[in-house]
Amino acid sequence: MNTASQRPPPRQPAELASFIDHTLLKPEADAAAIRKLCAEARTHKFFAVCVNGAHVRLAADELRDSGVQVASVVGFPLGAMSSMAKAREAELAARDGAREIDMVMRIDLAKSGVFTGVRDDIREVVRAVDGQAIVKVILETGLLSLEEISRSCRAAEEAGAHFVKTCTGFSTGAACVEHIALMRDAVSDRVQVKASGGIRSWEQARDLILAGADRLGTSSGVQLVQAKASTGGY
Repeated sequence: MNTASQRPPPRQPAELASFIDHTLLKPEADAAAIRKLCAEARTHKFFAVCVNGAHVRLAADELRDSGVQVASVVGFPLGAMSSMAKAREAELAARDGAREIDMVMRIDLAKSGVFTGVRDDIREVVRAVDGQAIVKVILETGLLSLEEISRSCRAAEEAGAHFVKTCTGFSTGAACVEHIALMRDAVSDRVQVKASGGIRSWEQARDLILAGADRLGTSSGVQLVQAKASTGGY
């Protein structure tokens, strides 16, 4: 269903729109802010909006028949809860209209080298929304070594995840070219890669896509697509 993107990389900022998950995960975001997010996504034809679970139903209503997908975070931002809790949270988000689930993996298990546990935690969420939503696995790359990033990506693929993703944006580190290239190499073409965390310029976004990112998670989507490119084609 979801294979690595074969889209050509964008040559100008406006072409970033189809790569962007327009994101608002601040705890103080209210209904008016979510409606504004969705209106911007409609206007600019972003791929998706990404919101907390409490706002999924509102976002789904706002974006009905727009072609913009709704993503919900699960186990966010720490990932340090039971697999059963994550699976149930994912089920509820899918029920409310989320067609993409961005879940935080068990970072503690990756740091301990227990990658079967990482895999099994992800698998519970994948099974919970099978046929209803795709699953993106947030690694929190700023907390991991390069080996831990690579092994976490492989565990996610073994669990049936559709994407591997860099960061929550609520911890240390940000999306970088080195990590995206490593993640792309760690998984097969069946799995896509999402860059998220600190993406604020056209040049940075373009470089992440060239390194292998299929999707960009950012709260700066409007600024990115309206940026003036400092360089031309490549």
